[in-house]
Amino acid sequence: MNAVRRTGPGLLAWLAGIVFFLPIAWMALTSFHSEADAATNPPSFTAALTLDGYREFFGLSGGASPWPALINSTVASVASTLLVLLLALPAAYALSVNRVRKWTDVLFFFLSTKMLPVVAGLLPIYLFARNAGLLDNIWLLVLLYTSMNLPIAVWMMQSFLAEVPVAVIEAARVDGARLPVILARVIGPIALPGIAATALICFIFSWNELLFARVLTGVVAETAPVFLTGFITSQGLFLAKVCAASLVISLPVLAAGFAAQDKLVQGLSLGAVK
Repeated sequence: MNAVRRTGPGLLAWLAGIVFFLPIAWMALTSFHSEADAATNPPSFTAALTLDGYREFFGLSGGASPWPALINSTVASVASTLLVLLLALPAAYALSVNRVRKWTDVLFFFLSTKMLPVVAGLLPIYLFARNAGLLDNIWLLVLLYTSMNLPIAVWMMQSFLAEVPVAVIEAARVDGARLPVILARVIGPIALPGIAATALICFIFSWNELLFARVLTGVVAETAPVFLTGFITSQGLFLAKVCAASLVISLPVLAAGFAAQDKLVQGLSLGAVK
């Protein structure tokens, strides 16, 4: 009985991990099949493997190159994430360490901005971008992604910074450290796991965003998710090519999560996501 209690949670965790991993493994396997083999039902696990899907994705068979879209997604995601961290850290400091008046109302306001359906603001933003001459501009997406991710970043980092010992901050003030120094040299290293978790989540949200990128961009500022939708057509077979494109576009997020997994686990365990 005791052995079952000890091994039961571990087996359930492994089972849950396998269940979540199976769609990714299926997508990866399908990406190495030909379109005819990928379209079979039930799927053929013993079909011959090929790189045709990846050749078509990277434009080696005469199609469009994905590199401009991948670069645009990288610029929009990285730049917006850096801006979010730059703005969220002092805001979270004011709401957790050096609390302002009615700070709980401020936090609720930040959270309430995420309750508005994204599609409700699509038309006003489109009209503004058109009148300002910002359509098909990657920096418009950077601004939008920053404003969209800032509320959740402030909410998360507020709970992280609330775990920072006040005595450490007071000691830095006694030594004459000003707010920028306190944020960079005192709070930053202590809250690094929380900052990494916040940055990773903001990066994922920005990288995966499709609606605004689809409506507000064209050829110049096209992002990777928009480029991916171009492979879906009403005629012909496209499953293997879409799986290959999806796997390649997912790699930056998977790589970022793998690189920051230790900081992410530490950060989430501090209480950012409960």
